[in-house]
Order: sequence, then structure tokens, then C-alpha cells
Amino acid sequence: MKVLGINALFHDPSAALVVDGGTVAAAEEERFSRRKHGHRPVPFAAWELPEQAARWCLASAGLEPTDLDAVTYSYDVRLARPADEMGLHDPWDHLRQTYARQAPEFLATALPGLDPADVTFVPHHVAHAASAALAAPYDALLDAGGVDVLVLDGRGECASHLAGTYERGRLTTHRTQELPHSLGLLYEDLTEHLGFLRSSDEYKVMAMASYGEPRFLTELRRRVRTSPEGGFVTERIDWDAMAKRLAPGEQWSQDHADLAASVQRRLEEVLLELARWLRGRTGGRVLTLAGGVALNCVANTVLAEHSGYDEVWVQPAAGDAGTSLGSALHVAAQAGERLVPMRGADLGRGWTEVEIEERLRTARLRYERPDDIAETVAECLAEDGVVAWFQGRSEFGPRALGHRSLLAHPGRRENLERLNDVKGREQFRPVAPMVLADRAGDIFSRGPVPSPYMLFVHDVAPHWRDRIPAVVHVDGTARIQTVDADQEPLVARMLTAFERRTGLPVVVNTSLNTAGRPMVDDPRDALECFGSAPVDLLAIGPFAVRRPTA
Repeated sequence: MKVLGINALFHDPSAALVVDGGTVAAAEEERFSRRKHGHRPVPFAAWELPEQAARWCLASAGLEPTDLDAVTYSYDVRLARPADEMGLHDPWDHLRQTYARQAPEFLATALPGLDPADVTFVPHHVAHAASAALAAPYDALLDAGGVDVLVLDGRGECASHLAGTYERGRLTTHRTQELPHSLGLLYEDLTEHLGFLRSSDEYKVMAMASYGEPRFLTELRRRVRTSPEGGFVTERIDWDAMAKRLAPGEQWSQDHADLAASVQRRLEEVLLELARWLRGRTGGRVLTLAGGVALNCVANTVLAEHSGYDEVWVQPAAGDAGTSLGSALHVAAQAGERLVPMRGADLGRGWTEVEIEERLRTARLRYERPDDIAETVAECLAEDGVVAWFQGRSEFGPRALGHRSLLAHPGRRENLERLNDVKGREQFRPVAPMVLADRAGDIFSRGPVPSPYMLFVHDVAPHWRDRIPAVVHVDGTARIQTVDADQEPLVARMLTAFERRTGLPVVVNTSLNTAGRPMVDDPRDALECFGSAPVDLLAIGPFAVRRPTA
């Protein structure tokens, strides 16, 4: 069975292709259009479809629209209600519903040959839930015993939360929380209050929280609380009473950091109560997570430590982008397909050596083909160079996981500021370490290992903090990516070569992009980034491009 999944309505439009139960391709439209998040999450943009991503997914598998058995759309307008009836101030929300109703016709126009009758609407939170539970590496449990799933985001059709269990491809929903109560919208409101872009910059609030103390927690506990039935209440909060509203780019104060810390802590507490309620109902061993809130790696770590579940797994494309994959997996499961777990997040575009070399020649750049690009990169990093790393297929989701990365030496404290300058980012934001999976336990504790998708935080061992200061956040933690040598042999070889030169089994890893731009996806993007940012070496496929010395 061939199923093309589509996410389009809110933000991060994407497409995913599932063939015979396996995920063949998945990509976000921003990687093609070069517009961050594809489009803003406003009703006027809801008609825009991930046309380029969908066409690429089909082309990568040699398929035409007429070959598809189903197309899924991760929003079911039949479940929606007028915004004012749900207590939301969104006077143009009816446009979203209009566009959603017309989605089959829009898709048929974008993909000639597609029959609009082949388009299936999948409820938004069901798509999120499927992206987690059905993609997770627990297929044996899915057949016998079940896998629990918790979805939390800003909003779907009429809810912001789902707690359920998947068993034998079928979802049992135990609880949903109707709007206007929403932990995702609460965090978005705070993001905007702190001068950042809502539905985009929430990760900046999480970073800022580490600089503060949760001194507003008592008031937040009154306003944000769980219910005995597994739901929650989010009352209106007077943010100005705690810290003044910031304009974009305005300098934040300790009050703002304390407010971020307070909301972050309350979020963790509420999520923990929701997870414990779900486990108390099911007795489950494994919890899977999706929805934008599941990108909060600090909260994820609290759940992994204290929820009572043996394991917690987070969909790497936990935001709305992942609903294209989830909706396709859901329909495939409903049809009785035997599903194959995700083997990695490298589901996007890749390029052959011939194609890459053609791009380099077209750009008239001097390049070399060393005996081993991993050794060349390790040497540059050991000499304190910054490396743009472009290898294999691009990642699905917001994290750079060793395919489209900026790399640097972790032993130089100043490299944090240096990389933030390269990327044009705020200086309070951390960068992350990548480490071989079999070495992670020597350096990092508390969070789960392995952690291949950079979705948990870990304490850095005290005797390592001065050795790898560039990747240690102000609170002594790091958001690590563990590298399995069998799954990522080239990255593992580079890490091994770097340790041989420096004694450090860790390399700084951050996304290959600059502020406000999507992650680099194709060779031209990589060359443009290399040409505009102070990067010393571009490792693109087996080739090395060096910045000319004056």
C-alpha cells in the first residue's frame, strides 16, 4: 500500500511517503521553499500546500500520483467548531476550515492525476499520536501489550491534548483536553510576551529558563492545574504583573528569566501528572510523545526520570511536520499493513557524489577529494576550525543530527559565542554535543542513553565540564546526540578521529543554517551558507572545500 501524508493547515507543512508499512521519505516544505517553517501559522496562509515536498517524496520512490492508494491530510474539519465557541480569539479561523474542506481539490490540482476522493482526513491529534507510537521501535509491544502515547501542542480541531494507547495498530483514546485550555498556547503566549516569535521561538524560552529561578511558581500553580480525570486547566495569566512585555530584540532582565523558569517548571509538573495519570490507567511500560510540546527536551527528561515508565520515546519530528508521517501511518495501520519502525530521521533529500561534484564545478570552487573526509574534518576541528558538514540524506524534523550540521571544537569555551555569531543567534542559547553512544555514559548522566535525536538533556559530569565547556549550558546540562557506529559510520569515524587527536570524544553540533533561515538541504544551500558565514571547511559528500587564506 502506498500512502502520501500531508500536513498543511497550521505550520511546518510537510509530506511523507509510506510504502508497504515502511517510511520511504519525509520532508518539510521549508527545505524547498527556503521560508522558515514553510509559512506562518495564520489563517490566510492555511491554503498553502507542501507541493514541492510532496512531489519530491513521490519522485524519490519513482511514483506518480495515480500510483497512490491513499493521500492523508492531518486535520479533520468535521471535528472543528467556530473559534469563539471554543473560547479562542481567532476571528479568521473559519478560513482554515474553508481551506481544509477544499484540501482534496487543492491537492488534486497540485498533483495532477490524483483523485480527490482518495484524500482521507485524519484528526490532527490522531496523526500526532500515530507519528509517535506507530513509528517508535516497539513493534513487538504494539502487537502485544500496547504502547502509550501522550500528545500535547497548541491546538488541533477542538483540543490540545490526547492520552491514549496503541495496540495492534488501533488507538484507544483515554482522555482529550478541549480548548481553550492548552499548554502549547500557554507557552506560545509567553514566547510572544518575551519578545520572540510565537509558534517558532519557544525553544529560546526553554534556554532562557536555565538563567532564572521559578519564583512565580505559586501563582502559576493556581492558574495552571491538572484535573482528576487526566485533563488540565489553563486560566488567563497576567504576564505583565510578573515581567514587562518585551519588544523584539529588547534586552531581557532577571525578571524575564525567572518568568521563563517558572513556566518551564510548571509545564514539567503538569506533564508529569498527566503521564502518571495515563500510566496509572494503563499500567504501560513505554510512553511515546508527540506534539510541539514534546520538543521541550527538559520536560522530556523529567518524564523519563519520574513518570514511572521504563522507556520514553519522542518522535524526532514531534511538531506539526510529523503529522504528515503520522496520518500516513495511521491509514496504513487501519488497512492492516504491517508497519516498520523508523530507523532514523534521515528521510529527506540526498545527493550522489556525481551530483555534488557537478555543483562544485558549476560554482567554480577549488575543492579536493581526500582519502577520508572524516579524517580531514577531524584535523580541521582539532585545529579549532568550524566545519560545515553536509552528508547523506537531510533530517526530518528541527534537529541537526549529523547530516546538515555545523561542527566545532568543544574544548574552547569561546566557541559557543563564536558559533552563535556565525549563525546570528542570541548569546544565551546553547549548542549541543554529539558523542559516540558507547562513550556517552562516561561523560553524561541523568538523561536516557542512547539519545539519537537530541530530545533529552543530560547532566555533564563535573570532571568533564572544564574539558568540553562549549557544550555545557549554564545549568550544567547538555542536549546530547548519541551516535551509533552501525547506523552512522561516517560520523562515528569522524568522532573517533577527533578523539585520537584531542583526547575528547565529543564534537559541537548545531544546525547548518543562519538565523531565520531553514536548515541547509541541497548542495546549493550549503555553498551559499559557506560563502556567507565564517566557516573554515565545507565537508560535502567526500569533497572538502576550504576557505581561501588571505
